[in-house]
Amino acid sequence: MNKVVRDAAEAVRDVPDGASIMISGFGLCGIPESLIAALRDKGSRGLTVISNNAGTNDFGITFLLQNKQVRKMISTYVGENKVFEKMALAGEIEVELNPQGTFAERMRAGGAGVPAFFTPTGYGTPVAENKEVRWFDGRPYLMETALRADYAFVKAWKGDRLGNLVFRRTTRNFAPMMAMAARVTIAEVEEIVEPGTLDPDAVITPGIFVQRVFAARAAKRIEKLTLRGAGGIGADPKRERIVKRAAREMKDGFYVNLGIGMPTLASNYAPKGISIVLHSENGMLGVGPYPEKGQEDPDLINAGKETVTELPGTSYFSSADSFAMVRGGHVDLTILGALQVDREGNLANWMIPGKMVKGMGGAMDLVSGAKRVVVTMEHTAKDGTPKILEHCTLPLTGRKCVDLIVTDMAVIEVVPEGLRLLEVAPDTTVEAVRQATGAPLEVAADVKTMES
Repeated sequence: MNKVVRDAAEAVRDVPDGASIMISGFGLCGIPESLIAALRDKGSRGLTVISNNAGTNDFGITFLLQNKQVRKMISTYVGENKVFEKMALAGEIEVELNPQGTFAERMRAGGAGVPAFFTPTGYGTPVAENKEVRWFDGRPYLMETALRADYAFVKAWKGDRLGNLVFRRTTRNFAPMMAMAARVTIAEVEEIVEPGTLDPDAVITPGIFVQRVFAARAAKRIEKLTLRGAGGIGADPKRERIVKRAAREMKDGFYVNLGIGMPTLASNYAPKGISIVLHSENGMLGVGPYPEKGQEDPDLINAGKETVTELPGTSYFSSADSFAMVRGGHVDLTILGALQVDREGNLANWMIPGKMVKGMGGAMDLVSGAKRVVVTMEHTAKDGTPKILEHCTLPLTGRKCVDLIVTDMAVIEVVPEGLRLLEVAPDTTVEAVRQATGAPLEVAADVKTMES
């Protein structure tokens, strides 16, 4: 039994027009770039591509989009790819967006022969339209159907000629579920070894799920290079104030998830004397405590890079397991950005119809599964209009899910009666906060001043 093929071109030789293809990867982490390039060169058209996102503006699945080979994308996140976003807004491509955890679970169900399952993620949002709802233990759940495909393109670290695969760190992400859920799985690996070389306990995807393997050592790319210094968080005292205050919600022993953008900076300001574990949606848990300000920080947030600095206790797993942790209520705290929050604690943070569509990514799972949800954002939009409203006007990410709002002007708690003002920034007043808020505020009797 020898599943090794010569190269990527031979591996994709029979991919026809109209095929459905799962493509592994989280951003540029763990993408089968040789297979993508070979498919571009083959020219198969009318494809349905099933992938977390579409890489970046100039690499990854973008090549297939630019070549007009893709009819439909089933994804979770459009952000970081202007090509994908522009085509979606212009109606040039059909897009089906899924919450990230639902996306992973649909494939795991497809590979396991489970036709459907129920999840709390997405209830009360556009994701729930035309889906069956059932109540379990007093809580609503959506029915989601399994997801399968004709082909799966996955990237692995090592493989043998029987198709057994080992993934490296967070490159695992969605690959194991995709390998299970496809009729033909093609694995692009960095090294092919003889059967018996891989430790059987280390094999992540058994060969029964893989039909073709080939070796392709490609250069590893960095999706984003972030540098400290000019233009960083320290250059904006108001944003620094927000993340420092949000970080105070971290308690000793917490498992913490940080959303993209400003929330990722909160780990720099974790209170002294505590130890937390950061949960990353692409499949990583990393342990604190963290270095003092001014020292180099471990790269735990976008941790798909080979240059990641590991701390004791770090672990890696698939994105399906990652969202099982979230959905199962094992994450103590998530800190997310927002476009709008309202007095009921409803959250909108993933699209502005007709103008901007980023996709919900993992946010819908996080707000339905994390024990505590903290929102960090500027108090008003660029035009001065309130972002804290009586009712959200944008498509919801989650219903009645926000516990605390931290802005550059104030700290506001969401309580059953509405919104309670707890803290006010030192450069503003209670009245100014009221004027900048589009919903009534109850002022706490002992309202405090936010730390600078």
